[in-house]
Amino acid sequence: MGNCFGLGGSDQTDGNAASGVRNQGSVHQTLIFPDPALPCKFGRTCRRGVSCNFSHDETSLKKFLARLSSAKQSLDVCVFTLTLNEIASVLLNLHQHNVRVRIISDGEQANAQGSNVQRLAQAGIPVRLHHSPNDHSDLAHMHHKFAIIDDKCVVTGSFNWTRQAVLANRENVVITDMPGFRGEFRNEFNRLWYEYAAHEI
Repeated sequence: MGNCFGLGGSDQTDGNAASGVRNQGSVHQTLIFPDPALPCKFGRTCRRGVSCNFSHDETSLKKFLARLSSAKQSLDVCVFTLTLNEIASVLLNLHQHNVRVRIISDGEQANAQGSNVQRLAQAGIPVRLHHSPNDHSDLAHMHHKFAIIDDKCVVTGSFNWTRQAVLANRENVVITDMPGFRGEFRNEFNRLWYEYAAHEI
C-alpha cells in the first residue's frame, strides 16, 4: 500500500483552502469550505474562460476528491448523507477499478431525495444502513462523516458529502495518518459494519 499523502504537493499550504504539516513522520492536512464553485471538469484546459461558472483552481473539494481517488486497495466510508454526484462518481470509479469500497450511511438520509446511496448499492458497492430499533427515538442518526483510505489514513470532519456543504456551509475536513487516530476510526467502522449487518441493501 502506498502512502496516502503522496499526491504531488497537495499537502502544501494553498491560500485559505488547505494546509498541511509534517510532524514526526506523519502528514496532516486541513481543508476548509465553502468553495467558490464546483470544479470544472475540464480544469485549466477549459476554453470558456471567464464565462465558465466552475472553478479552475485547486479548491478544497478538488483536493478532497483527489484524496479519495488515491485509494489503491480499499475505501471504507461512514457518512451521514451523500448527495454530491462528484463524490459518488469517485466511489463508483474506484469500485469499477477493483478497489474494495464499503459504505455505512444513515437509513433516513439514504432514502432522501437526491441521495446517491441507493445508486451506489445498485452498482454493487456493499452498503449498510443505520436503523435504531432499540433507541425508542426517531432522533437517533448515524451522524459520522469519515473515510478510511487503504487502512493508511483517515478523512474526517464536519463536512457532509453534499453540494450545500461544498458551496455554502462553513465546514472542515482533517486528513491524517496518525496510527492511534486511524485505529479508533477503524474500530468504529468495524463495529458499525457488524452492528448493521441486517440492514445491507
